[in-house]
Amino acid sequence: MDGVLLLDKPAGVSSNTALQEARRLLGAAKAGHAGTLDPLASGLLPLLFGEATRFARFGLDADKTYQASVRLGVRTATGDAEGEVLERQPVEVDDARLTAALARFRGQIRQVPPMYSALKRDGRPLYELARAGRTVEREARAVTIHELVLEAREGDLLRLMVRCSKGTYVRQLAEDLGLALGTVAHLEALRRTAAGRYTLAQAVDLERFRALDEAGRQGCLLPADSLLAALPVAALGPDESLRFAQGQAVAAGMVPEGSCRVLDAAGSLLGVGEACADGKLRPVRLLSQRLDAGATG
Repeated sequence: MDGVLLLDKPAGVSSNTALQEARRLLGAAKAGHAGTLDPLASGLLPLLFGEATRFARFGLDADKTYQASVRLGVRTATGDAEGEVLERQPVEVDDARLTAALARFRGQIRQVPPMYSALKRDGRPLYELARAGRTVEREARAVTIHELVLEAREGDLLRLMVRCSKGTYVRQLAEDLGLALGTVAHLEALRRTAAGRYTLAQAVDLERFRALDEAGRQGCLLPADSLLAALPVAALGPDESLRFAQGQAVAAGMVPEGSCRVLDAAGSLLGVGEACADGKLRPVRLLSQRLDAGATG
């Protein structure tokens, strides 16, 4: 069972719950996902099965696009609509001030991760500490907001389109935007519409996926190497393919430095390689069947 399922996760369901249900419906032994969505959030959740799990980091590294609803004037304990309301402030924001504030958050910014996050401190997720009433210092991290567009404003509710780098917390962006506007804010709703080259238009919702028969569910799977579609290709000859499949470095040829998809002489995927400055192409991730073949070849 190898492939990528693009699921339209409903709000109110955790990413792991959605993953485990899809895994059961497909009868898959090995599964993972490329980018967690909070239970509050809905939208595109790429689920990985079998060999696709070997390429998870390329999904995790991809830019993500969201539709975010930000409520001005209300601060919550979690930074989103699930948390207890802690504070209310008046909202006196005209269009010019809003335009200027949004501009401040475009490009590379420094963002302090929220306490209600899965980042760990001394082996414990921050959200566990937060639930226990503890707050710890968090180091600001560089993230990139490629696009931040105001799509609509309905009184104190802002509807934004956000395209951002990995590691960006849209909940924190909502809170920081509120402070920049001289008030407070929280994330009222969030929907992921794209992850890398995958889009929500390609996804199947969970209810429809449940209703499909086995063949229909299998038909929803994209190839495992679709996670690698943005990478350049290195095509190897028969001898190089065998050596690469056995974990050996080979000549990189004309492939630019960095990660690349590596294909054998027949055009089949061997795995992911790293083209280095010394002209060598080194294996990074090999398909398991290739490892088995290399061990017996």
